[in-house]
Amino acid sequence: MAHDHMDYGENSASTARRPGEIGKVFLVGAGPGDPDLLTLKGKRCLETADVVVYDALVGAALLEHCPKHTRRLYVGKRDGRHSLLQKDINALLVKEASAGNVVVRLKGGDPFVFGRGGEEALDLRAAGVPFEVVPGVSAGVAVPSYAGIPVTHREVSGAVTFFTAHECPKTGGPSVPWDALARAPGTLVGFMGVRRLNDVAAGLVAGGRSVTTPAAVISQGTTSKQRTVVGTLGTIAELVAQANLEPPGLLVVGEVVRLREALEWVSEGEACALMSSGFAP
Repeated sequence: MAHDHMDYGENSASTARRPGEIGKVFLVGAGPGDPDLLTLKGKRCLETADVVVYDALVGAALLEHCPKHTRRLYVGKRDGRHSLLQKDINALLVKEASAGNVVVRLKGGDPFVFGRGGEEALDLRAAGVPFEVVPGVSAGVAVPSYAGIPVTHREVSGAVTFFTAHECPKTGGPSVPWDALARAPGTLVGFMGVRRLNDVAAGLVAGGRSVTTPAAVISQGTTSKQRTVVGTLGTIAELVAQANLEPPGLLVVGEVVRLREALEWVSEGEACALMSSGFAP
């Protein structure tokens, strides 16, 4: 059987360019925190980068794949504190690539799953800058997995819905359709600030989900600092507050949460269980 050939070799992010030639931007998903979850293609991009523009949720160990000459530019956002606005990050990518550099935009998780990679790609396309998307392991799948929670299970849940509680009314972005979300079948996985948990749980209950629906919040998932709190939609916000969980946190809602007791495989709090070195500020 014939197969289409795709070159994932070292030429994918080659720095060999003619004088005056425009560079290229690689939108690379770094995965959710454990540095071993970076893809091989993402690693090769880092190894040939002139510039790496990275987020707050990027493991420090990943930057060690960059050559010594690589300029490392931090553009992270945490709890509403922005080192650069998104429009300025977009402009920075255009500027660096237009100067002839190979630029790696290193983003936590996957660039196109609540990572704003689509916005960056649109601005790059509008500026005539070549770009390539390198998908990453999404936190929406990996973080529950590291907590012993499968987002789907043949006998429990045949569907999964990802959502974010970060509404964007000021920019005309979408609001969370709580009624529709609450009626969605199967598992719900929420990318949200831990501090919005009260609003999220209340919205889902108001939309029709039972207060007794199992729920879990995983903080700093796939890292040595991972912590998990399990409850129900009616209790999860209070339990998380009592546990003083720190962002980033992921919410899982649905019957799959009940499987955690049987499927938990990471011994949380033990640094030896995960090889992550944490997040790089």
